[in-house]
Amino acid sequence: MLRATATLAAFLLSASQSVFAAQTSFPLGVLATGTMGVTNPPEPTLGTAINQTSMARLLTVNSVDDFCLFAPPTLQSISNSETIEVAWCTKPRNNARLIPDGTISGVSFLKTDFYVQIIGYGDLTKLNIPADDFGGELDPHGAYGTGNPIGGNVTSNITGADEHFAEWMLYIGNGQFCFRVCTNANSTYSAAAMCWHELDQVGCGFVMPVTTTETCDADVAYPPGWYPTATVNGTPEFSSFAQRFTYTPPSGPPVTIGDLTTPAAAYFTPSSSNCVTTSTISNGVNLAELGLSSAPSAPTSGAGTTGNTAKTSGPTSGTTSATSTGTSNTAAPTGSNTSSAARSVNVNDQVYPLVALWALISGLSAVVLLH
Repeated sequence: MLRATATLAAFLLSASQSVFAAQTSFPLGVLATGTMGVTNPPEPTLGTAINQTSMARLLTVNSVDDFCLFAPPTLQSISNSETIEVAWCTKPRNNARLIPDGTISGVSFLKTDFYVQIIGYGDLTKLNIPADDFGGELDPHGAYGTGNPIGGNVTSNITGADEHFAEWMLYIGNGQFCFRVCTNANSTYSAAAMCWHELDQVGCGFVMPVTTTETCDADVAYPPGWYPTATVNGTPEFSSFAQRFTYTPPSGPPVTIGDLTTPAAAYFTPSSSNCVTTSTISNGVNLAELGLSSAPSAPTSGAGTTGNTAKTSGPTSGTTSATSTGTSNTAAPTGSNTSSAARSVNVNDQVYPLVALWALISGLSAVVLLH
């Protein structure tokens, strides 16, 4: 395995307190500073008209039954439509398309001090994703820095009020999805590191592993691709995994980088406790009775601007921490801020841009899976 050892300042995760009021100050790099996509409403809005031909690209992740996903506007693979994906939401909101009842069969919802995360399963053909599509990874950067999709924006009220967040990553395809929105940072690790999005080949099970089937507390996980090797003078050291790929630069021969061997799994899957069951997700809207179809005419081009909404972000001391309920309380690693291109999760056929060695960190989690 290609080794990149990161020596970290000793930093133990301490107990965190619940947020009772809206957070008013955020570390730099957490809130979006770009512009809203031209297809999107200016702010997240619940109760908008149902429009199954909408090209809006504003996602919201608030709770287990109030979230949105990016998916194709017409039946096509993620890799072929990554720049023009549109918003699909569990509730009528954001001028987006409505996820039809019966699409989602199971969801895990995790809230931590540093991100909010949705992991789920279902019949994604109802979202115009072919049944045999291995899918892909979407993020606010993309190959040209304009985001995949272009004009895509993401909000959450998990910090107490609706905020537009700069860093997020969404893996979707092959009947599953995992979506992380990074809502905090500190001096040890940035929002970009916690939402690092270049381990797409290994997929959701590696990047965001969970095993529970209810709403639960959970242990703190290591960032995806990170493996502890030693502790020196109280400071943990890690090796990290990089995907192997070949690319051809504008001038010169093809270049192959990355590790020869892919790890079988993440270092560990966080255990859980204090679990509570949730029944189902349903909006109760019969699209057929309304005469609405999920598949509109194919667009001719991607619409929108960069995938970050203008917000003012204020620096903080960066000492936010999370509570661990079990086995993991090691220091959190630092991260880098390298942009990535959207890429397919098909491990056999795709060529990928620069692979990063840094990823993300978990905190206190709540998990929900539908029965």
